Order: sequence, then structure tokens, then C-alpha cells
Amino acid sequence: MGKPGSTLKNETYTYYEFIIGVSFLFLGGKNMIPNLDMTQWWSWIVCIVLLILGIFFLVKFSDLFVDASASIAKRFHISEMIIGLTIVAFGTSCPELAVSVSDSITCLLEGGNANVAIGNVVGSNICNLLIVLGCSAIFTPILIKKSVCKKEYPILLFVTALLVIFGLCFSLNGSYAILRWEGIVFIVLIIVYAIYLVLDAKRMMKQGLEVEMEQQVELMPTWKSIVFVVLGLAGIAVGGEAVVYGAKNAAVGIGDLANLNHDLVESLVGLTVVAVGTSLPELVTSIVAAKKGQNDMALGNVIGSNIFNILFVLGIAGAINPLTVGPQIVVDLAVMLLATLFIFLFAFLGKIDRKRGIVLIACYTGYLIYLICRTVI
Repeated sequence: MGKPGSTLKNETYTYYEFIIGVSFLFLGGKNMIPNLDMTQWWSWIVCIVLLILGIFFLVKFSDLFVDASASIAKRFHISEMIIGLTIVAFGTSCPELAVSVSDSITCLLEGGNANVAIGNVVGSNICNLLIVLGCSAIFTPILIKKSVCKKEYPILLFVTALLVIFGLCFSLNGSYAILRWEGIVFIVLIIVYAIYLVLDAKRMMKQGLEVEMEQQVELMPTWKSIVFVVLGLAGIAVGGEAVVYGAKNAAVGIGDLANLNHDLVESLVGLTVVAVGTSLPELVTSIVAAKKGQNDMALGNVIGSNIFNILFVLGIAGAINPLTVGPQIVVDLAVMLLATLFIFLFAFLGKIDRKRGIVLIACYTGYLIYLICRTVI
């Protein structure tokens, strides 16, 4: 990408040249892949296919990577509790990480704003709070423990507020930005948070309290675990590249056809299509947990995911390259913060019932309408 509002490279590529470029993905790096000429009908099909396949790769290969990594950790006699609180927790943020890091590297090499990287995290967090919890509450009311209001949720509020402060109070070249030092701060905080999770879980076990885990670790043969880890990482990397490539080219194509601002279109795609796609693991996990009556796990899944998205995903992506974004991020960050406070209010009331779940979905629908209007008007 060039400067904000500019188009991708204007060279015209044939279908065959594009296929040749894709074949050199791992040989010559991402710059070997030509940007699509969005005046060609097949370019739109390629973008759609890449988005669908990319999201599929992210979801499936993240599961593969987590299962294999957990098996290796168990081979070294690491407890399932620690595996669940670290490897599994980090693994569920792999889709967001792959997309944001890929966009960060793209901006490092080609310039432009990281609208997909930041939009993916902000949009994913909004989707988790409004869509994931809303859909889960429709199946069964989400009962909220008082301990959540005292421990986990205040951490999420702090991390969300910190992202808003970092995103709006510091700039780079006249754009709002997550600077490299801010990314490093996020990385330090996620390490501290992971240590806190493990120590807190051990304290609860000593007191005879139950520590709820999301999965039992299956022990695989060592060779199989190693192969699956490598395949999982490769699949996540390819999926992230495919999603960012398809999203950015589609955004440029829509912007050119409708004479719209490319930054706004990229932001719309990142906040909606990419964000919802990378939130599919959280959506499925929370709905299944709610249907099984494990409704408190649905909220815990969302809280943990949102904390990891901000600290882990934006931390690594921002440390690689400062993430600049257009002025539209002000409203998006405000919506994320308000949604977090909104759920905190429900938490104090004790539960999120079906009516409140419908309210959450209606709020997301209103936000989606705003995003569309912001982009086209």
C-alpha cells in the first residue's frame, strides 16, 4: 500500500502471472505476489476464495497447532492446567495474530496504514462482546460469578482502556498509531498476565477450589506432534497471508469502483469480515459451552480472548512495525470501550439473559450499519 487513500500498484497482471506469483510465495517472499487488477472479473473471485480459504486455514490449523503443542508439553510432564492457561489460551488468538502480523509486515514493506491489523483486533473484541455473548445468551442465560467482577473483568477493563490511551494519545506521521514501544509494553503485560493466571490457578488448587479447564490434552506420538506443529504454523501463516491479501485487494477494488476512501474500506473489511472470521473459534466454543450449560465458560472465553487479542496480538504486531491507522479508529475504540463497560454492567446485575442477548446483537447491528454509512457516505 502507498500513502493513505492511495491505490495499490497500478500494474496490470494477467491471471497466469498471478498464479506464477503465488507459487513463489515461500521462495521469494510476499513481494513476489502481484497485487490484483481489480478491473478483472476473476480478481474478485480470487479475493473471495482467498478470504474463505484463509479463514478456514486459520481456524483449522490453529486447532492443529494447539493440540500438537499441548501434546509436546505433556510429554515434558507439564501439567494440563498450565497447558490450558498458556498454550491453549495463546493458541486461540492465533487467527488474529496471523492476520495482524501479516498486515504489519505488509505495511513495513509497502507503507500505508495497518487498518486490517488494528481493525481485526478491535472488531474481533467488539464481535466477542456483542455477537458471541449475545448468541450464547439466546441459547441459555449466562450466569456471572461475583469473582469475575472482582478479578478477571477489571483486568479486561484496564487492558481495553490502555489500548484506547495508547491508540489515541500517541501518533506517527500525523496518524493515530500503536508505536513499537507500546507493543513491547503489551508483550511484557501478557507475560505478566500469563504468570498471574498460573499462580492464581495453583493457589485455587491448594485451597481445594476447582480450576475449570476447557480441554483435556491428548497425548500424541512425538513425531506426529512435531509434524502437526510445523503444519499448524505453516497453515496459520498461509491463512493470515491469504486473508490480508484478499481483504486489502478487495478493499482497493471496492474503493476504486465506488470512488471511496481506501482507508475506510480497509477498516470496514477488517472490522467486519476479517474480525468475525477470526472470532469463529470463540463463537463456536462459547455457543457449545452455553448449550451444555457451562454458561460461565462462555464469558470467561470472551474475557480471556479479548485480553490476549490486545496484549498478545497487537503487542507482537506493533513490536514488528508501528501500526498506524486513520482517524476513524477513534469511534471504533470508543465502541469497544463502551461495549466492555456495557457487559461489565450486566456482570454486576448477575446474568445476561435472552433479552439482554438480543440487545447485544441489536447493538452490533447498529454499529455495522454505522460502519457501512461511514464508508459509503
